Amino acid sequence: MPRTIVIAGGAGFIGIAFTHLALEHYPEDRIVVFDKLTYASDIRALDDIRSSRYSFIRGDISSPGDVEGLFRREHPDIIVNLAAESHVDRSIEDPALFIRTNTEGPAVLMAAAVRHGLSRFHQVSTDEVYGDLPIEGDGSFSEDSPLRPSSPYSASKAAADQLALAFMRTYGLEVTVSRCCNCFGPHQHQEKFIPTIIASALSGHPVPIYGSGLNVREWITSADHARAILAILDRGRPGEIYNTGSGVRLSNIELAGMLLSILGRDRSLIRHTEDRKGHDRRYSISSEKIRQELGFVPQDSFIPSLEKTVAWYAARGLSSSSPDVL
Repeated sequence: MPRTIVIAGGAGFIGIAFTHLALEHYPEDRIVVFDKLTYASDIRALDDIRSSRYSFIRGDISSPGDVEGLFRREHPDIIVNLAAESHVDRSIEDPALFIRTNTEGPAVLMAAAVRHGLSRFHQVSTDEVYGDLPIEGDGSFSEDSPLRPSSPYSASKAAADQLALAFMRTYGLEVTVSRCCNCFGPHQHQEKFIPTIIASALSGHPVPIYGSGLNVREWITSADHARAILAILDRGRPGEIYNTGSGVRLSNIELAGMLLSILGRDRSLIRHTEDRKGHDRRYSISSEKIRQELGFVPQDSFIPSLEKTVAWYAARGLSSSSPDVL
């Protein structure tokens, strides 16, 4: 029987990749994108969808009225929640916005899911909920690692994860949670690390890097992240958390150098600036659980994907007159 799958935040960077993949992967199901259309959304990226199984509704997950209207109109069977404020710097400047969207929003969605008898709720989270690891060392976080978020952003996401698991225990809502590493690919807003480097370099501006630039991040493509979510929806066990990573871990200064090399720009463009408040040192997650239990293995090779990402932004004339600090 055809289902209705609502993708909250489907006009965002990762949501765009997941929406296109879901339409292909679930040929009998209806796909509804529910998105507030903030500055970081790109609804134009969904304009090429011609399927009668796709529809878009503008709405805010933290608005009970918007969410109730969504449920009454669409009668969803599954919710995938990708809607979030995600830029750490912005969370430091305005924590309340992140708490409202990232914590209260999922609570509003899940409360409606319980009222309307939803069969499945998937909460998309981040590896940042674990906090950080020492730069020196080779340890990684597992799904059982304690949560020690460092920023208002990661704290708001950790709270949503805990709420999701509590809703399953208290109300019986079938919930899964995925915690993904840093993503890259087309349609990501310019404020983020990789697009900012590309924009700065294309414009000939200095590339500002926080502190020493030795902070380490793990990277996966938005397409592979979307594939991981599908694997969890198809084969994941309710009540479980799945770390999603690639094993590709690079310092910020290394990645900046790679991007400048791809762009044919000199590394002398890099400028070190005052470090971010509470800047996490190293992220590294173990993805053994999702690989062993669900058979998920990233398909995209890192360097070719990075080159394609650079080409995508360059073809669209991405440039910057005032690059963000990275």
